[in-house]
Amino acid sequence: MRKKNGPFTLEPLELDPPSEGEVLVRIAACGICRADLSVRDQHYPTPLPVVLGHEGAGVVEGVGKGVKTVSVGDHVLMTFAFCGQCPSCALGVIATCWHHMEMNFSGKRYSGHDWSIPAPLFQYDANGGVREQINGAFFNQSAFATHAIATEANVVVIDKSADLQTLAPLGCGFQTGAGAIMNVLRPEVGASLLVTGAGSAGLAAVMAAKIIGCDPIIILDTVDSKLRLALDLGATHVINGSKTKDAVSAVKTICPHGVAYAIEGTGNPAVFRNTVDVLQPTGVCGLIGGAPQGTEVAFDMTHLLFGRTVKGILQGGSRPKSFLPKLTKLHQQGRFPIEKLIAHYEFSNIEAAVDALSTGHVIKPVLTMQ
Repeated sequence: MRKKNGPFTLEPLELDPPSEGEVLVRIAACGICRADLSVRDQHYPTPLPVVLGHEGAGVVEGVGKGVKTVSVGDHVLMTFAFCGQCPSCALGVIATCWHHMEMNFSGKRYSGHDWSIPAPLFQYDANGGVREQINGAFFNQSAFATHAIATEANVVVIDKSADLQTLAPLGCGFQTGAGAIMNVLRPEVGASLLVTGAGSAGLAAVMAAKIIGCDPIIILDTVDSKLRLALDLGATHVINGSKTKDAVSAVKTICPHGVAYAIEGTGNPAVFRNTVDVLQPTGVCGLIGGAPQGTEVAFDMTHLLFGRTVKGILQGGSRPKSFLPKLTKLHQQGRFPIEKLIAHYEFSNIEAAVDALSTGHVIKPVLTMQ
């Protein structure tokens, strides 16, 4: 990605070998997430030019000094980066690392407290004389590539029999939605739930809520095909927001006193406000939808006084090395059927895959590098 709102271009780059604590991964597949498009559109200040991609999966081809738990030949899923040193990380709440933005969006490598180390990517000019530094280390991976440098901390070793082309997106979107339910909100069996936005994270939340036993499970979106899929995945009720004048009233026809839990996945301030408005007293709304930095939303203060809670959730509150194997097991059992949301595209067709995500024709496009 060389310019704001520009196309993704495939170019040959040089990749440094893994440094201490790092691993070299040959990429088999990488999901496309809306966070990649947010950087393309510069809603987040990741510097350009940059190699994006943060739902990568592949095979380890090299390890740096000091790596102990990952070996050459291991099959791995890649996920988000965290510093391991801040107060959140010290408590094990690594998804809310105090340095999440620097670790994942700076375009630089991290060492100690230094975020100024260039990414391991560069390109020589046609004559081989001028070296251009390319930003990367996006989520400590930059997996829109045939090879990527990740770290021992942000790769998860999985069984070699697992299908990397299906499981690649577990590292961000799917763990965000499922983890918001399983790790953070933890609704009781029979608790009511509203999910706004039937993207990969929202539908993962629906599947997780079905596993837990929420009832009813209501999902709101504006695309009928996504709503039909939500019913197949476990939703008990669907609402098309484009065909409903009053979404709050539509939810309250199902749950007259409001819902106990909600997941806001659209990043739309008006939808976020409605999602909080439909909470019952002591209800909790988890925010997982991203919006451009500086986006604001207003709430009725009296409504919040009755014990209603708004909770920001990053990466599903996940500890990936333990949570992603659980999701993998649930997928093997047929209880977390993410394959129903995925369409595969050859790496060279990345722009078609991006268009399919942008238009809503595909929930989770996955690039295949081999």
